[in-house]
Amino acid sequence: MDQRRLLHHAARCFNDLAIRYFVTGSMATFLYGEPRFTQDIDIVAEIQEGHIPALLRSFPETEFYIDEFSIRRAVLAKSQFNIIHPSSGNKIDVIIPKGGSFDRGRFERRRAVRTPDGLTIQYSSPEDIIISKLEFYREGRSEKHLRDIAGIIKISGEELDLGYIASITQGKGLREIWEDLLEGARK
Repeated sequence: MDQRRLLHHAARCFNDLAIRYFVTGSMATFLYGEPRFTQDIDIVAEIQEGHIPALLRSFPETEFYIDEFSIRRAVLAKSQFNIIHPSSGNKIDVIIPKGGSFDRGRFERRRAVRTPDGLTIQYSSPEDIIISKLEFYREGRSEKHLRDIAGIIKISGEELDLGYIASITQGKGLREIWEDLLEGARK
């Protein structure tokens, strides 16, 4: 199962189970910026304990690796778990949101994208992807996050809410990194 099919399968499952979610990370960057190879699909999802039985049925063990204990632990700890398609090696990182104001806002700003076959997939806004990637860059200094942000600025720059990004980056102590990156992208 290639990444596109795996993403579509996950979106159908979350849609059918009425689990609020959005795709983020590098897979979502494809919508707003320049594509690059990625090893996994990142999905933020408001999974509750009551969703777990149906979620396990949606990803049958004959085709996927998904661990019930890991899901329960992630739901309780507000962390993450994996869904793996072993025969292809493709993986979904399912992130349970912490529930703060930024997380709540990301759900409000998410964008529904309809695929040619009629499936609606929820994606993070480009502004929230930028903010998240700035946080990841600060934590690990991986240049891939800066390249992803630069690609979003290049492709979607005129559509970005720069005031929102400036406000949130100020509050998160990311403003200097953001302004340096924005200035470099404008050159």
